[in-house]
Amino acid sequence: MKLFQPVILLLQLKRPSFFKGNLFNLNTTRITVLLVFVFTTHTFAQEDAWVYFLDKPNAQSYLDNPLSMLTQRALDRRANQNIALDSKDVPLHQPYVDQITAATGITVMAKSKWLNCLHIRGSLTDINALSNFSFVQTIVFANKNLNSSGKNSVPTLLPQPVNKQMDVQTDFSYGNSANQIQMLNGQVLHQANYTGLGKIIAVLDSGFTGVDTATPFQRLFTNNLILGGYNYVAGNTTIYSTHNHGTMTLSCMGGFASGQLIGTAPDAQYYLYITEDVSAENPVEESYWVAAAEEADRLGVDIISTSLGYFEYDNANYSHDYSDMTGNKAFASKGANIAFSRGMIVVASAGNSGSGAEPHIGVPAEATNVLAIGAVQPNENYASFSSIGPSFDGRVKPDVMAQGQQSVVSNTTGGIITANGTSFSCPIMAGMIASFWQAVPWATNAQVLNFVKQSADRFANPDAQYGYGIPDFQQALAIAALAVNENVKKSFLIYPNPFDDIVSIGYEETITNPNLVLYNSLGQMVLQIAQIKSMQQLNLDTLNSGVYFYKIESDTISQSGKIIKK
Repeated sequence: MKLFQPVILLLQLKRPSFFKGNLFNLNTTRITVLLVFVFTTHTFAQEDAWVYFLDKPNAQSYLDNPLSMLTQRALDRRANQNIALDSKDVPLHQPYVDQITAATGITVMAKSKWLNCLHIRGSLTDINALSNFSFVQTIVFANKNLNSSGKNSVPTLLPQPVNKQMDVQTDFSYGNSANQIQMLNGQVLHQANYTGLGKIIAVLDSGFTGVDTATPFQRLFTNNLILGGYNYVAGNTTIYSTHNHGTMTLSCMGGFASGQLIGTAPDAQYYLYITEDVSAENPVEESYWVAAAEEADRLGVDIISTSLGYFEYDNANYSHDYSDMTGNKAFASKGANIAFSRGMIVVASAGNSGSGAEPHIGVPAEATNVLAIGAVQPNENYASFSSIGPSFDGRVKPDVMAQGQQSVVSNTTGGIITANGTSFSCPIMAGMIASFWQAVPWATNAQVLNFVKQSADRFANPDAQYGYGIPDFQQALAIAALAVNENVKKSFLIYPNPFDDIVSIGYEETITNPNLVLYNSLGQMVLQIAQIKSMQQLNLDTLNSGVYFYKIESDTISQSGKIIKK
């Protein structure tokens, strides 16, 4: 329980995990909010910590029999992206788990095979006693002040060993939801029959009250698009309960009420996971989040959509600082990056703290490989509540933007309302990415994200409010088509393509001394640059609009292709 807890009876929201809950129906002319302030004197006698194990003794037996730990769909997703299995895929060593579970005064709250650890709760003395187990590598307390030395230090990572078909309606009657889709040129995907069919989205949220009864979700059940889920907070399969936040986020992707609301991926399949404890704010929610992401991976999920974020906790000693936003420090951010390494795309709300004292994005949106979604108004202007970047280490955040003010959503009774928050710009984008990935099934998760970012309207000049800006999925298709024509797999990445004036070239550190030659459509050389640096920006404003052909050669690699200047 919080030391000072406002209970908002009208909205039943707790603070920042829903990013301060900008969920008001903007069609309501008068809103009465009753605040009841509850004071407690709880002293946090117990601590939260993660206990990390040294190894997984039976790892090789699992790696030799991959179906014992992953579904065939998960294995297929890895194979399609050339991702090898490794020790992170192997389950925790159960004898280790059993010994920790049986230890005096210890409660196991959550488990993570990816990070080879348990989230535990107990007294300081009982937790420290676990360091006597020979298989314990390290213990990390959520209270950073308790992490000093020895087995209370940040651990090192484990070493890594050597559709269903159905009729699709393409002329959707979007109703008031048209703007949030057309802003992204998403209707182009739908009109081409790309509606998320064959893709699976895991929604990690606070609860899904009314999804099993409200009319806008019935099409999901009719077409068997809800595949299951789990409540990690309660430890059971009761998911159509607890809270309405997940209901509204799901409606942005899978909702279907003709003439009122059409989701961005109405034919995708969904797993629904409750990872958010609405009664308290505690880092165990990050551990629940990672546990759900691991299960999503096991089941072969393609995309994780999560409108949750973490910065402050009830116990201030557990809270994050802006200096923690370095991409792979927080527990959930580590898990999100591993999810990406397994071939999934993680889409997360940037946050609703843009006008607050700490305006920066939180966990896991700040993670290196997470697509953080900020919010714009219906007219594409920045929404003042949307959390800003950059990350503490200077990376572009948020990554891209979608409509998060006056977003059209469904409530628990099936009423179509409007609401504010990056909680909604996130699933709008996640569903759009599912539909886009259906259109480019050959693409890896990294390629999909690159295509989406390159299509955004501020890609050449990102900023702290908009990131790379608002994507255009019609342009993303064009960029992807160029990649196909150039044999997809590249040693050099040239982006954006098409471009305005500025183009960048990226390549791996192992490549040395690349030189660029650019030719026009007549075969005439128009530009030659020697020893280009990776991520170097080239100003090509002197070139006329049109198609150009390039050749990049290093000491060992040669690549040719074409680029388009708008």
